[in-house]
Amino acid sequence: MPILFKNLTSDALHAALSSAGISLRLARRLQAAVLRQDRFPEDLPETSARLLSEMRGRTQVPRLTQLRRDVSPRDGFARYLFRGDGADAFEAVRIPLLHRADDPKYVACVSAQVGCAMGCAFCATGRMGFRRQLAAWEMVDQVIRIQRDSQHPVRGVVFMGMGEPLLNYEAVITAARIMSEPCGLAIAAKAIAISTAGIVPAIRRFTAEKQPFRLVVSLTSADPHRRAELMPVERTYPTPELITALREYHAATGQRVTLAWIAMEGVNTRETDALQLAALTRGLPVKIDLIDVNDPTGQFLPPTPATLAVFRDALRHHLSAPVARRYSGGSDIHAACGMLAGNGAANATIM
Repeated sequence: MPILFKNLTSDALHAALSSAGISLRLARRLQAAVLRQDRFPEDLPETSARLLSEMRGRTQVPRLTQLRRDVSPRDGFARYLFRGDGADAFEAVRIPLLHRADDPKYVACVSAQVGCAMGCAFCATGRMGFRRQLAAWEMVDQVIRIQRDSQHPVRGVVFMGMGEPLLNYEAVITAARIMSEPCGLAIAAKAIAISTAGIVPAIRRFTAEKQPFRLVVSLTSADPHRRAELMPVERTYPTPELITALREYHAATGQRVTLAWIAMEGVNTRETDALQLAALTRGLPVKIDLIDVNDPTGQFLPPTPATLAVFRDALRHHLSAPVARRYSGGSDIHAACGMLAGNGAANATIM
């Protein structure tokens, strides 16, 4: 089997090529050249043509096929539809951060799986069911394809697209390491966020391995019965067990725990919900990211501005913790949080 660039960290690439006399330094230079040029280099300083030719014969530079790209005329979010090793299409989103004229940039929201097994009631991806895991190179190449299509740099990555990242732990961590390596995509580790619905064993592994990436946990309700209705993962990893794992994470890292809260009118935006969350997290430094639900079926509706304002004030009062409202853009092109479901795959054409 050929060695795949974009699928191995530089250390792993070195291990795979060391039998041919490739040093770690050369492995890193090859990795950097391939990821920046998106192809195997024709030449490399201080490297013989013979050695490069041998390496070319032992390796491949895989690429995703872009099937479609939609850009929102409303807010500039872009939705990409890709195909990789399998027949099923998956999506990524380019998030524009262009408010600072001296530092325009993008964040790439990438998928870790095709479909999702979590079955969250408010999520279109969850309604797809699970199709397959994505390889590390398929995640890395989502960022590369977005970068090559963009006029500003991609400076951040969020694993918040299709799938549950921590159920594809090995490949996700490998991809994040490649993205953050100086000889990889050189994106700061602290600018890479890995989201989870609450896979407790993987959170504990993430903690034990002292991963440098940001951890975001989708909680959405502090009431276990309500959470089980919305997020079936509750039945496997109950909220008390999840919070214990997050306390361990904070104790080991000193990091404030980020909790994502998908806000839904009449479901989880009452003062009672804020009080339950305060009781659940007492003594645990948290940060709350409020994200309006995006449900094309209409079963769940985003809170009204008045409801959200009251709920946000209640959270700040009862938790004494930072509360941020996260804008989930691109809803007009089905690019917003919870809307990725391969829309348009059947009619997509290769670009």
